Amino acid sequence: MTTHFITAEIDLLESPTQLNQAIEAELKKRGEPLRWAISSIDPEQQKAHVEAVVTVEKTSDGLMVNR
Repeated sequence: MTTHFITAEIDLLESPTQLNQAIEAELKKRGEPLRWAISSIDPEQQKAHVEAVVTVEKTSDGLMVNR
């Protein structure tokens, strides 16, 4: 298992619950999120910039697998 620091841009949504779900769904595409934070908001572009640490498992043949 390895950890990775990643960044993502997420469209701002009307409710905090929807935004939280959108962030977690995007991060799960890249691994298992350990922690994340919204680092900035771009009100003109309606984007949230997210920084996160995710874990990714390696298979026996060295390939990275998101679970």
